[in-house]
Amino acid sequence: MVNAQIGIIGGSGLYQMEALKNIEEVALDTPFGSPSDSFIVGELAGVQVAFLARHGRGHHLLPSEIPFRANIHGMKQLGVKYLISASAVGSLQGEAKPLDMVIPDQFIDRTRQRVSTFFGEGIVAHIGFGNPICPQLAQRLSMAIASLELEGVTLHDRGTYVCMEGPAFSTIAESNLYRSWGGTVIGMTNLPEAKLAREAEIAYATLALVTDYDCWHPDHDHVTVEMVIGNLQKNAVNAQRVIVETVKQLAVNPFESIAHNALQYAVLTPPDKFPPATYEKLSLLLGKYYPPSP
Repeated sequence: MVNAQIGIIGGSGLYQMEALKNIEEVALDTPFGSPSDSFIVGELAGVQVAFLARHGRGHHLLPSEIPFRANIHGMKQLGVKYLISASAVGSLQGEAKPLDMVIPDQFIDRTRQRVSTFFGEGIVAHIGFGNPICPQLAQRLSMAIASLELEGVTLHDRGTYVCMEGPAFSTIAESNLYRSWGGTVIGMTNLPEAKLAREAEIAYATLALVTDYDCWHPDHDHVTVEMVIGNLQKNAVNAQRVIVETVKQLAVNPFESIAHNALQYAVLTPPDKFPPATYEKLSLLLGKYYPPSP
């Protein structure tokens, strides 16, 4: 099995990392089904990384159809400790303009049709999620953006990401509601992805790429697919540069995140009550604290 401590999930418009070298496609099975696509494992700036197209190459998965649990479990199987999520978003605030980059530090979950935990079926766990983003990884992303001095791109190093179900974009009333809640950007994919990464003890941060003003702005056209993809393609080169620079920083200065021990006190079910089939399904997550019986 190949190994990669750094994972990258590419969203709409970012289906590959052109700088990857010595690549190998890895098709994984997980206890939660098949991931969105094969993992592309290779060297980025001399560092082994794993890349996954969130919607699949060819963009054939709706946000609600993404196999989030399989994707995150697959990253865990590959040994990923740090996960960068590149995501197209709409802006809910005037200062975050199209082509800007936002590093959110909070989420609001407006999804309705998605399974948001690995647990259940006889094993109960409650992770802490008050601070859903790894601050050290977010800082590395922010430092990378700042160091590159990208033309026409403003960095917003904090903000609230509203995750909606989709696939339709917001109504004007919804967009204004999310603005009143303090939302900075809106997207369709970072939840339950971030929750599952925390359960898998993977440090997670989002590189949010602003493509539009959703539909609230009176002076800008309402969001369309053409607008999203057009602006994301303009920013794709910059996004890849940011990821490469972040990977370089992680290689030189790795760190331990609070996420890396998220399950230490999260499991409420006594080990002697674990259903064997459920434990086997969750052994990759639980084995660190509850090794299998000899």
